[in-house]
Amino acid sequence: MPPATAASNADSRLNYRLSTPRETNVSEYANPQTLVSTEWLAEHLQDPDLRILDVDEDTEAYGRGHIPGSIGVHWRNDLQSQPERDFVGPQGFAELLDRYGITRQTRVILYGGNKNWFAAYAYWYFKYYGHPAVQLLNGGRKKWELEGRPLVTDAAQVTPTTGYPVPQGNDAIRAYRDQVAHDIVGQPGKGLVDVRSPEEYRGEALAPAHLPSEGAQRGGHIPGARNIPWSKAVDPEQETFLNVDQLRQLYQGEGITADQEVVAYCRIGERSAHTWFVLHELLGYPNVRNYDGSWTEWGSLVRAPIER
Repeated sequence: MPPATAASNADSRLNYRLSTPRETNVSEYANPQTLVSTEWLAEHLQDPDLRILDVDEDTEAYGRGHIPGSIGVHWRNDLQSQPERDFVGPQGFAELLDRYGITRQTRVILYGGNKNWFAAYAYWYFKYYGHPAVQLLNGGRKKWELEGRPLVTDAAQVTPTTGYPVPQGNDAIRAYRDQVAHDIVGQPGKGLVDVRSPEEYRGEALAPAHLPSEGAQRGGHIPGARNIPWSKAVDPEQETFLNVDQLRQLYQGEGITADQEVVAYCRIGERSAHTWFVLHELLGYPNVRNYDGSWTEWGSLVRAPIER
């Protein structure tokens, strides 16, 4: 994969303090192959069978600086269906990967800012549609920057491919509102995780402060949900995932255990995709779904039960 043409050294490298905190032993995770380190990626930027995708809530971050060779993915324009509220369908997903020059043999690495928030959302899409090799860059943009690694501003030039097979979605990792209402709420052996902020959980806010237009009609949470904010699973300094013991304590301490059928939700499904990654991929919980309808759907339903 040819990297984007770099600007001058002064422009292509941003100056950040070096940080060398203790690394989590990723081999302890249930599926360590779902992560890749910044060190590994820096050594493999030229690999021809590799495609790096930059997916960020801030869709202008890519233009301000990105990992050499990475392609900017606009989460709303590229990954969302229009005009209905849903994510991109099977045909659209196949066409998108053709546009990015991705085949079934391509290894895809996703990263972004803010603790890999939207990169994890894109990862869940790739898993839903069954792409064979997809990974998250542990620490994302933040760790790459802290280590003083190069960023470029020129967009990567990619040769499109054709013929990515139209996939089938894997509904074993996706929850729908009727499933949540009938099979999860109030049922024994089920775990429901509200990964939003405590203020959203308590009904004091309908959305994060910087996203006021994306709220529901009512505030609160789905009955029985435990509030475990998504970002607690990440080290606040370097934005890598916590170690296995810390993650187990975080979720098991709130009664979310591996023997349950677990559903995670947030506002539109992006923060809960991050929690899905932690529970399913890192801790190895076998039965975890992301309810991407989330609070924007549930909080606007007529007669849907709400707790505060």
